Amino acid sequence: MTSAAHTPLVGRADALVIESRVDAGRALFAPRGELVRGCADILTEKLTELPAGVDLLELDMTGVVFMDTAGLQFLETLGDYTQLHGVPVATVNWGGQPRRILELAGLDTTDPLHATRAAIPRPSSSSAVALERAERLRLLEREVEQLRQAIASRPVIDQARGILMATQDCTPDEAWTILRQASQLSNTKLHAVAAAVTASTGSDGSPPPEQVRAALKTAIARRGH
Repeated sequence: MTSAAHTPLVGRADALVIESRVDAGRALFAPRGELVRGCADILTEKLTELPAGVDLLELDMTGVVFMDTAGLQFLETLGDYTQLHGVPVATVNWGGQPRRILELAGLDTTDPLHATRAAIPRPSSSSAVALERAERLRLLEREVEQLRQAIASRPVIDQARGILMATQDCTPDEAWTILRQASQLSNTKLHAVAAAVTASTGSDGSPPPEQVRAALKTAIARRGH
């Protein structure tokens, strides 16, 4: 049986699915997708479906491809379950971006549950340890937001690369280098440079701003040098 949670990320899988099975008192959950808002509720639903007599719960996190701060609530729900029912819980096979989030949160990537409660800062605490944890959480949220922005801006960057490949007879790597150098030379965000390139080929045909246009010309001239 599976359950699903909606995720707002554009261009990515739109659900968290948790597959489960129970064998001789050992329950195995295999989440697939993203740990985002709503994932803890889906986990709670799956936990309530576990039969009596379960004496071990293991989660194979191989299929989890993305995690934001809601993933910490997911871990807290597991911690609550083990405290309430006395059932040992283990999460294994963290990888990729979710593993990086655990590291930023100061959690042991091989056994994050043992430090979960301590890792999430409480508003009432003003200790140096709590401040350090709050900073880790801030860094975590910033990295997640940067990834969200990268996902959102990827289509326009790919379009701009395609335009440069066609107009400048260059390879995908060369087109990427042109965009990156133009961004640096004009002190303009890469997404804005890419948007200016794609806009210049639209029905209005509006050229890029002068600063970006000059930077693109310089970056194109540097190609091959």
